Amino acid sequence: MLSNACKYAIRSVLYLAIKTDESNKVGVKKIADDLESPQPFLAKLLQQLNKGNLVSSTKGPNGGFYLSKKDKEHAIWDVIKNMDGTSKFDDCFLGLSECSDDNPCPVHFIVSPFKQKLSNNFKDKTIAQYVAEITQSGKVISLKNFDILEN
Repeated sequence: MLSNACKYAIRSVLYLAIKTDESNKVGVKKIADDLESPQPFLAKLLQQLNKGNLVSSTKGPNGGFYLSKKDKEHAIWDVIKNMDGTSKFDDCFLGLSECSDDNPCPVHFIVSPFKQKLSNNFKDKTIAQYVAEITQSGKVISLKNFDILEN
């Protein structure tokens, strides 16, 4: 449902929210290495997020990307809007030009509640709240250095 760019952007924002603040910035190379993502691609995404006022950055020898307290108050929905827009949550799942409760496609009543719940979850929780859940539960945002048990 989300583009790869949007997925990388969300992972990057969560990474920055966990690892950084105004006094602790991280460079693109470190973020790309830790998230196992292509560095040039990630650099463009972070620049786009910075222009959208979702990520902060400073230049220079002690520069890098970070999330300020204000940045952490944004929702994941803001990242999705910045990267992909919201049409995927509004458009017909089957691609029909007209689809609504009054004029539903064959899967409208199956997909519509799912899309609504998903968009509400992305809108209702701040990045700071996601970080609290991640750190409390030990959820993984990267598989780097993660031991996978083989059967």
